[in-house]
Amino acid sequence: MGSFPGSLSTGSAPPADDWYYGAPRNQFWPIMRKLYPARELDTRLQKMQLFSDLRMAVSDLILSCERTRGSNLDENLKNRVYNTEAVKGILSRNPVERILFTGKGVRREFERHFHCPESASLVDLPSPSPAYFKMSLASKTEAWHAVFKAHGLA
Repeated sequence: MGSFPGSLSTGSAPPADDWYYGAPRNQFWPIMRKLYPARELDTRLQKMQLFSDLRMAVSDLILSCERTRGSNLDENLKNRVYNTEAVKGILSRNPVERILFTGKGVRREFERHFHCPESASLVDLPSPSPAYFKMSLASKTEAWHAVFKAHGLA
């Protein structure tokens, strides 16, 4: 579960085969490629197939918003409209065991605006945003691998 994609993905000319944090600077897909090195993850369909095979949904908390200061930071997302229908639909129509968040802030936002199924554990991952530079890509990948392995996803 992410917050909202960056301006490159939501602008008028997103990158080819952009899907779920596919902007070149975002580290989401570089991390996923390290976690699943045998998978080809170059096209939108290949990326979607990975999540289908994992029986994992992906979504953002925010459906629409305005950016301030020309920044992709979550703190600069104003006038937020939450992705209520999609998120509630995923949670109500599926046996959810865990929800993985692309950062602690995303989890806090989720807990403020959504009801978590009692059966689900909430798990924080290091943010794949390049703005989260406290961790290197290698350290983020290692942390994601530990979580995915612990939950039978790797």
